[in-house]
Formats: sequence, C-alpha cells, structure tokens
Amino acid sequence: MNVDNNKDSSFSCNKSGSWIGIGTAIGIVVFATTNEPVWIAVGVAIGAALGWKKPKTKN
Repeated sequence: MNVDNNKDSSFSCNKSGSWIGIGTAIGIVVFATTNEPVWIAVGVAIGAALGWKKPKTKN
C-alpha cells in the first residue's frame, strides 16, 4: 500500500482512520458507562463523518 503525504492527494488513509479510531474510543467509553452497545456504532459513525473528505474534482 502506497501512502503519500502530498497535499494534492484527495484521500488520506491516516487521517480518516484516526477519526474513526477516536470515535470508536468515545463510543466505548460511553458504552462502558451505560451498557448500551449502540453507542459504539454511534461513535464509529461520528468518527467516519468527521474523517470524511469530499473528493476534489479535476476538470
């Protein structure tokens, strides 16, 4: 897998994966306090939404 750190790259694996991990960690913390597993999925979804980046269109 080739991961470039170029600014013109429209997708960065590291940044989106980080947000998903952070969201999952938050979901696990809330799950640990409430015992409702839906919070893990909510954390993953929020992390994915924060990490999503609209692709640049090239004309």
